[in-house]
Amino acid sequence: MVVGRLAPSPTGRLHLGHARTFLLAWWSVRARGGKILMRLEDLDGPRVQPGMSEAALRDLEWLGLDWDGEPLVQSRGLERIHQAALNLFERGLAYACSCTRADVRDAQSAPQAADEEPRYPGTCRGRYASLEAAERESGRAASLRLRVPDGEIEVEDRFLGRRRYDVAGQIGDFPILRRDHAPAYQLAVVVDDAADGVTEVLRGDDLLPSAARQWHLQKLLGLPHPTWVHVPLVVDESGRRLAKRCDDLSLGELRAAGVDPRAIVSWAARSSGIDVSERVKASELTSEFDLDRVPRETVALTKAVLESLREAR
Repeated sequence: MVVGRLAPSPTGRLHLGHARTFLLAWWSVRARGGKILMRLEDLDGPRVQPGMSEAALRDLEWLGLDWDGEPLVQSRGLERIHQAALNLFERGLAYACSCTRADVRDAQSAPQAADEEPRYPGTCRGRYASLEAAERESGRAASLRLRVPDGEIEVEDRFLGRRRYDVAGQIGDFPILRRDHAPAYQLAVVVDDAADGVTEVLRGDDLLPSAARQWHLQKLLGLPHPTWVHVPLVVDESGRRLAKRCDDLSLGELRAAGVDPRAIVSWAARSSGIDVSERVKASELTSEFDLDRVPRETVALTKAVLESLREAR
């Protein structure tokens, strides 16, 4: 059985871009009679906002999506993620690091773009015997970083084909435990996807580079690789991806304004290769979904489209 997951992060409101991606993930699994899990990824402590988990569930239910079983809360599975990090450290595959983000930025040889992740130069490789030693000797909190081998990592994507990423050259050794000892995103999703039996991960293509890091972690931990499907994002008229701070595009605002959710479902369907002319429920299109018909281009949310959605009552 295909097992997929919807994994909102409660760091802000869901918007129309999230709606389309979650609908695609849901259709992809339900079209094959598969199982959908709901996982609330709430590990980014400083950015998690009160009430956003509940809001995400309401928004997705409003769109007509359902899931099997009770929602899974990522922060309730910390022990198994920490055990995975300890496993990697004890095998010499990870090491303690006392560098701050500012240290990593200052070590760059060239200016970085605002949205570009700086490469870690390996400053603390072989420097400390343990996290405790790193914190004692440096006088500040320490993280755990994974040693990344030189060379490219190949990822097979069901939608985009084979891609290669030079993680060592572009990102360097990356965190698996943050400086507050909370699990980093890359390790958490790998451990949880395996524990939850997830076999397909459909998400936005902005996360495709992360798949290389996750593939490597899965290999080191002896975990299965799910089928990855990275679909194009919804962008604004200038070509920028939508942000969670765009309240006027949020599902909560549209829901509160009395917008018919079927209009959003139909818009997402038309942008995904499904021929539909009227407003329909998500469940009515399950048999119509075909991943091979989904366009490979980004979806532009024009003012005309947005206005038509806002006016749909």
